[in-house]
This record gives sequence, structure tokens and C-alpha cells, in this order.
Amino acid sequence: MSGKRTGYGGVEIEALEGREAVRKRPGMWVGSTGAYGLHELVFQVVGWSVNRVLAGRQGGAVDVTLTQDGGVRVADGGPEVPFAADGKTGGSGLEALLTGMPAAGRGGRRIAHLSPVDRAGLFVPNVLSSRLTVEVRHGGTRRVQEYARGVAVARPVATEPTAGSGTVIAFWPDTELFETTRCSFAVLAERFRQVSYLNRGLGISLTDERPAGGARAVSFRFPDGVRDFVAALDAETGPFLPPDIIGFEHEDPRMAGTMEVALLWSGSHPEHVRGFTNSWATRQGGTHVDGFRDGVAAAVTAYARERGLPAGDDAPWADRIGDGLTAVVSVKLDHPEYLGATRELLGNTEVRGCVGEAVREHLGRWFEEQPQRAAQTVDRILRAGHRD
Repeated sequence: MSGKRTGYGGVEIEALEGREAVRKRPGMWVGSTGAYGLHELVFQVVGWSVNRVLAGRQGGAVDVTLTQDGGVRVADGGPEVPFAADGKTGGSGLEALLTGMPAAGRGGRRIAHLSPVDRAGLFVPNVLSSRLTVEVRHGGTRRVQEYARGVAVARPVATEPTAGSGTVIAFWPDTELFETTRCSFAVLAERFRQVSYLNRGLGISLTDERPAGGARAVSFRFPDGVRDFVAALDAETGPFLPPDIIGFEHEDPRMAGTMEVALLWSGSHPEHVRGFTNSWATRQGGTHVDGFRDGVAAAVTAYARERGLPAGDDAPWADRIGDGLTAVVSVKLDHPEYLGATRELLGNTEVRGCVGEAVREHLGRWFEEQPQRAAQTVDRILRAGHRD
């Protein structure tokens, strides 16, 4: 072996912190410097506004605009937030969120995750934008400030008196860092639609001012939340029929969170179950989806036994319960634990039992209250099993 020394000493290690670290390695903070990273940048800002609205009054809205000059404007009517730090309460103001990297741990909050990289809040979008302007309505005053690549151009300026509360953040992704700064209307619209489904009553609008033929716009608000989501998913599988959706919401302190579940059996398509944690899609499933399947199997098995039908794991229909089933399982947790960095597999062990128990109880109650439809549903499952 060669006697040449390998490894790193103090000279070889480049220590970067804060703004310099983000601009040196932008892909570490938004996933890439391509289209994916560009959209993550937008989702971080929109996610901040969404969580402000969700923390405020019911029925709030976030308005997103893609401007002709390549910027993105995000406006919300959320609760008042001071611009500077509040010395009386110790709370941090918007200025601190824009200029300082927050602590890595932000547990204890059932916040909506629009992006897998959410811990940085507004700091990373500010640093990775060639220009950012922020407007705050607080305490009857409107304050405005401008930043350039994360650095304040001037002190906040108080303008005319104003009523109400809310923020407007407009930013222009830095062309020196991103391979493209042209956002996809379709990509943003699809994610905003999904977040609206998963947060009942939340309104999100998207306006695109860039087309030469005139602006285009979409808006989303779903008063029935995941029930509306299941109805839309079911409509994708075949001819639309008025769906008979079973749904419920439940809070369980044992898992430090809430669950919202909706399901229906319709047609003969393969099982279509989608799981979400804090509004983020867990594409590989996890304990919430496992608990959902446990609960459905337990409720159907109990129904079959009460009527003297074959039941148990060896019943011919046991592995066909999911035929024609469409469902959304959404949990919102104080402390979600994921298996893997991409947050696609939920690992909280206590969630499985909590969700399974709630699904068994609510589906079993629906079977009792809707005997005719329950018989039709279970008969469909039994016939599916006997066809094998």
C-alpha cells in the first residue's frame, strides 16, 4: 500500500453557514437546480402561507400568481404577524424568518407539508431569489421591505394605514442558480388541488399572467375534504355514478394527531388506497395505510360472522376485500416519523392500531345503520372471492 496520507484535515474542509451555504449548494435545500427545485421553492413559500391560514379562521384562502416578468406572488389573509420580533412575547417576526435559518426541529405542530424540504421556511426562498419583496398588514399598518439574494436592500417602510391582516410575498428565482425559472402551471395546480382536498375548506387559487392570449386561472376549495377527494378518484376509474362514500374524522391522543378517512366500493377495479401524512403523499404507505386495511378487514369479517357467512383468513373472499375499493387515509401528526429521507413511508408504530380501531368502529357502525347497502357491499366482496 502507498504510504500517502488520505482523508481531510482542517485545510480541506470548507465551512459554510447560513446564506453562503444555501447559495453554494442550492440543490441540497430544494432538491435540484432544475424544474423540480424551482417548484419546491414555490411550495415552500405557499406552504408557509397555507399553514398561516390553517392556523387562523376557517375558510381562509391563499392566492398564487405567476407574473409576466417571471416572478411568483403569494398572498394570504392569515392571522397578524409582526414584521420585527415581538419583545413582549418573545415571538419572532417575519423579518427573522426571512433572514435566519430556523432550528432543525419543529415538532409539536400538525403543519401541512407542501414540500419534503419544509424546515427552512422562508429563508431558503429568500436566499435563492434574485429579488424578494414582502408586504405585511399588522396592527393597522402596512409595511413593505425588499431583499436581494437574501440581503435586505433597505429597512422596512411603513406606508398607508390598512385594515385586516395578511402577507404578500413576491419573489423572482435567481437565474444564476436555476436552470429554468419558468414554473409549470399544471404541476402547481395539481399540488394545490391535492392540498385543498386534504384540508377541508381551504381555498387556493392559481393565476397565470404569462400567456400571450390572456391570463388563465383555477381555484380550489372542497367543503367535504377527503370525501370529495375519494369521489374524484372514483370518477377516474370509470363512468361516474353518485358515490356512496363512507367517511369520518377522529382525533386520538395516543398518536398525538387526527385522522380523516373516506372510502367506497365501486366497480371491479383494483384497490386504490392513497395515504397522506400532514398533507404529504406517502406513496409507499406506512402504518396509517396498514391500520386502515386492518380496520376494513376486521369490520367486514365481523359483519360476515354475524350473518353466518364464511369468515377468517381462510375465507375465499378474505384477500379480495380491496376489489373496487377507493380510499384516502389522511393523518395529521404532531411528530411524524418517516422511514427514509423522502417521507414516502410513515413509521409511527402507534398509528396503525389507532387508525385500525377507528376504521373498524366507524365502518361497523355504517354497516349497522345502512343494512341494505352493507349487504350489497359485502355480497360484492363475497362474489369476488368465489370467482377465483
